[in-house]
Amino acid sequence: MSTAAVHRPGRLGDPDMTIADDPRADPRMIAVLDMVGMGGHGEPSPATADTSMEDLYAWVNEAEPGFEMLFDALFGSLPPVVGVESRTEVISGVDGNDINLYIHQQSDAAGPQPCVYHIHGGGMVLLKASGLSYVRWRDELAALGLVAIGVEFRNGGGELGNHPFPAGLNDCASGLQWVAANKDALGVSTITVSGESGGGNLTLATALKAKRDGYLDMIDGVFAQCPYISGMYADPPADLPSLHENNQYFLDCENMGGIAKVYDLGGPDRTNPLAWPLHASVDDLTGLPPHVISVNELDPLRDEGLAYYRKLAAAGNSVQARTVNGTCHAGDVIFRGAMPEVYAATAAALRDFAYSV
Repeated sequence: MSTAAVHRPGRLGDPDMTIADDPRADPRMIAVLDMVGMGGHGEPSPATADTSMEDLYAWVNEAEPGFEMLFDALFGSLPPVVGVESRTEVISGVDGNDINLYIHQQSDAAGPQPCVYHIHGGGMVLLKASGLSYVRWRDELAALGLVAIGVEFRNGGGELGNHPFPAGLNDCASGLQWVAANKDALGVSTITVSGESGGGNLTLATALKAKRDGYLDMIDGVFAQCPYISGMYADPPADLPSLHENNQYFLDCENMGGIAKVYDLGGPDRTNPLAWPLHASVDDLTGLPPHVISVNELDPLRDEGLAYYRKLAAAGNSVQARTVNGTCHAGDVIFRGAMPEVYAATAAALRDFAYSV
């Protein structure tokens, strides 16, 4: 038997490693991260699970405009997507609140097309579906022959807050039911629910809620990207090694613990599968529509996404997983300008899945 040392990846092998030093990282991504000062570990986050709710809300209010500015800088210089039109539909949610649905489709669409019902990222507590990066994503999906509909759900904090779980999930469910009821008018054939990061959480939770509440037949497919679904960030478990291996690679576990607290208020919903889908039981997962779980190699959240994939398979569902190598959390959809082929491959995978269900 060989006695050679086994190299452990990332910070498991070298606790001081940064994403910029990791040999697995795509150099095009690193160039952008270095440019915006995110290639190293950075300063300790002022927002953790131990932070008071008042201070957490203040942090979200301060951080949200910074994230929006970053995404505006990354996407603002791109040429427009041609041949696509968009409009806004305002509907009433189950809680009596207004919800904006942003509908994008080809200008010359002929016949019904699959719909991607998109739920944006931001840890369920910040960012907006009207942000430039998400408008771009929906435009690009529409150009591929899809009806892309983004839902502006209530956030746990920030400009669209403060609305903890289950407010945002309720809005996603209300929007889905409206789309399903208006498929003919929208020119929609099938509905695939999709989203990344916090939107990946809400994507999976929307399917679980639909099953629990008796309208699962509205969903034909689920495509979740880099889902934020364990809630176990304040004390990362050993059986999710990417939380240790890739910690402080674009995302910081201590900060994610604070974001999780804004969403669930640090209460008993931390093990509620509608809030944190990784805690779903076999019974919760049985009989779901086809799923794709897409993860990023250098993401702290990689292994919780793959763990959910394995739970779906064990429950007898049709499910596939894909790993986007060389990328940080959501890197395949964030770095459109620097890595257009990677962005296009994920968009094409979503299109192909939506057409297959």
